[in-house]
Amino acid sequence: MYVVVLAGGGGTRLHPLSTPARPKPFLPLLGPESLFERTVRRIVAEPFPLCRPEDVTVVAAAELEPLVRRQAPDVAFLAEPVGRNTAAAIALAAVAIERPADEVMVVVPADHLIGDEIRFREVVRAAAELARGAFGVASPLVTLGVEPTRPATEYGYLLPDVVRMERLGSIEAAPLRAFEEKPRPERAAELVGMPGVAWNAGMFLWERRAIRAALAAYAPDILAAVERALAKADPAKRRTALAAAYEDLRSTSIDYAVMEPAAGDGRVVMASLDVPWNDLGSWTALLAALGADGVTGNIVPPGGAVTAGPADLVVRRLAGRLELLVGPIEGIVDPDGPVAVLAGARPEQAVVAALIERTSREEEG
Repeated sequence: MYVVVLAGGGGTRLHPLSTPARPKPFLPLLGPESLFERTVRRIVAEPFPLCRPEDVTVVAAAELEPLVRRQAPDVAFLAEPVGRNTAAAIALAAVAIERPADEVMVVVPADHLIGDEIRFREVVRAAAELARGAFGVASPLVTLGVEPTRPATEYGYLLPDVVRMERLGSIEAAPLRAFEEKPRPERAAELVGMPGVAWNAGMFLWERRAIRAALAAYAPDILAAVERALAKADPAKRRTALAAAYEDLRSTSIDYAVMEPAAGDGRVVMASLDVPWNDLGSWTALLAALGADGVTGNIVPPGGAVTAGPADLVVRRLAGRLELLVGPIEGIVDPDGPVAVLAGARPEQAVVAALIERTSREEEG
C-alpha cells in the first residue's frame, strides 16, 4: 500500500485566512499542527501505520514544495506545473510514482479532520482488501463514504446498492449505483432520507493498474497527455513537456471524469467511513470545529460592500497581515482582497483572535 496526499486545494472558502502562498492545508487551523501535518501523521502513526513516510507522496503545485518539505520532510513530493483539479493530479500520481501494477494506491486530501484516527486506519486497511476484488468485480475502484448529518449542498453524494450491502470484515460495503455531485437543497433533503446514502469524502483506493485503466477508459485525454510528457527521458525536458501538457489539460475532478461513469458501469465499490469527519471547507465549519457553534461565515469579494452588525466580526488583510474588526461596519473594508464576515461571532471573539494569531505566527515564521 502507498498513499497519495492531494494538497492542491486553494481553500478559497477560508479567505482571507488562506492565501495562494499558504493555502488551507498548511495552516495551523485547529492547533499547533497544520491540517497537512495531521494528515501525514495520521497515515504513518502507530499503532498500525498504513505505510512508511517514504511511501507517502504529496501532489501539489511546485511552489508549495518548500512548505511540504518543512512540515513533512520525510515524504516524497510530486510537483504539478499548475492546478488542474483532482483528475489531473491523480493521473500524474498514477503514472509518475513507480509501484507494482497490483499495489493499492490510497488517495486522501491534505486538509480533512478525522475524529478517530485508529479507526480510520482500520477502515482504510479493510478497504484496501476490497480494491483487490469485491462483489464480483476484479480490481474495483473503492470510494469511502461518510454518513450525512444534514442535507448539505456543498458535498457530493454516493448512492450504493443497499440490497447488496454487506459487512465485510470490519467495514460495511456495497457496489455503488451512482455519484451525485453537489445537489440543490431540495434534492439534498431527499438524498439524506435514502437508506445507505453517504457523503463523498474524496478518499479513494484502487490498484495502480485499475486507476490507469479507468483513466484510459473515461479520461483518455488527461492520461495520454501526462504519459506523453513523462515519457521524456531527460528530466528537464520532462518538466517542460509536463508544463506544456498542463496548459491545455482540462480541469475536472476525478468524480466527474472517472468515478461517475465508472459507477454507471458497475466498477465502483463504496466502503463506509464510520468516523467523525469534517472537510473544514468554510469559516462556518472551521469555527464549529473550534467550539464556536452558531457562527455563520461568508466571504465578500474584493471591493464588495460589507454589512456587519454589532454581534459580528470581520476578518481582512491589511498590508499583508490579518486583522480582526468588530461590528457594526458598513461599506467597503478591502478594495483589493476578499473579506470574511462572521455573523454572530462577537461572543466567540477570543476563539477567532486566537486563530488569527496562530496563523499569523505561522506566516511570519
